[in-house]
Amino acid sequence: MPDMQPGPVEILQKLLRFDTTNPPGNEGDCIAFVSGLLGAAGIEHMILESPGGRPNLVARTPGRGEAPPLLLYGHADVVTVEGQPWSRDPFGGELHEGYVWGRGALDMKGGVAMMLSAVMRCAGRGSRPPGDVLLAIVADEESGGEEGAGFLADRHGNLFHGVRHALGEFGGFSVNVSGKRLYPVQVAEKQVCWMRAVFRGPGGHGSMPVKNGAIARLAQFLRRLEARRLPLHVTPHARLMFDAVSESLGGLRGLACRLAAVPLLTDFLLERAGVLGRFAAPVLRNTATPTTLRGSGSMNVIPGEASAGLDGRLLPGFSPEDLMREIGAVAGRPDEFEVVRFYPGPPEPDMSLFGLLAETLREADPGADAVPFFLAGATDAHHFSRLGIQTYGFLPMPLPAGFDFIGTVHAADERVPAEAVEFGAEMMARVIGRMRAGDLRRL
Repeated sequence: MPDMQPGPVEILQKLLRFDTTNPPGNEGDCIAFVSGLLGAAGIEHMILESPGGRPNLVARTPGRGEAPPLLLYGHADVVTVEGQPWSRDPFGGELHEGYVWGRGALDMKGGVAMMLSAVMRCAGRGSRPPGDVLLAIVADEESGGEEGAGFLADRHGNLFHGVRHALGEFGGFSVNVSGKRLYPVQVAEKQVCWMRAVFRGPGGHGSMPVKNGAIARLAQFLRRLEARRLPLHVTPHARLMFDAVSESLGGLRGLACRLAAVPLLTDFLLERAGVLGRFAAPVLRNTATPTTLRGSGSMNVIPGEASAGLDGRLLPGFSPEDLMREIGAVAGRPDEFEVVRFYPGPPEPDMSLFGLLAETLREADPGADAVPFFLAGATDAHHFSRLGIQTYGFLPMPLPAGFDFIGTVHAADERVPAEAVEFGAEMMARVIGRMRAGDLRRL
């Protein structure tokens, strides 16, 4: 019975108590818990194990055939809490002062709880949804998704036949700007391009200093990369976001937002735009952030080779070679540039379901606006895009003014308002129930 099912907050608390830190992930017990919930609700599902032994769950609730199938997907793994000063148990799932605390509360066990609750509500109402509803709970997203969404797309793509739209991360949380509440719904994201920059020079004994050594050359390269911006590019994806936010804000704020897409004014305006500037700045440039360093393995040995790992993020339409050229122009060319991992991003966004999502949010939160969001990071969307599926980052969460969503994800004391989790589950259930063939006309 529907009233016997656990609510989304209770589901989230239990999900948080599974330590699924990736690496190694250890998603097995968490996926087994999800399997138990779905089984109790009478929802058919299967667990598919990747070559690396990572479990992935796929469920399908049959619909009435009145709308195309809709996919909801989320990941069970989380990032580490190592070295972070948490004030509550990161794997305790505590409900404290209206918040559910724990690693993954925002990214993204909170979203998984919303999806599970929405799917079980639909299954428990006694009538089928308009179209089939698929639910995928996957492993390994935090390490690139090869053992999760990538595995499903490559090896089990037939399970998603007919699916053209999906709800996933990273979007739907509210942002307060000048008294206006916006819900950024992700429709596009940057491409992942991890690289290694290698420098060489004379090596030797640490007691015999050398000039122009590998580490010195690497340090100069990193200083130049830090000091100089890569070129500005206003893509159609960014312009779509800027125009929508501008229209929603109106007045001088809206005008400033629109002018921020003018290259001569971009940096000046974004530096003064607060939270909007934080969201917008990275989607107007290719970026390369140093994240790892490697030199000698011994304190008394001058290495003949030193390298830095760069987390590169490419705008749609750009290639790894484009990023290498841009880095070389501002910081100099390393002796060797190696592409460690490259995930081409999704194609041009299909906005045909956006209107339904925006309408659903506006009815529940009058006065607020949903706006298209171009993510500076990457999600599992690029894996499912290979199957022709457009992902909308839609985890609806009305957040209190001043709550720093971006600063809380992956950080100490990650938490989410319990009311926001309830709200998100209800919004997803409404979207599932409102799916119609006519909603999918291409705009």
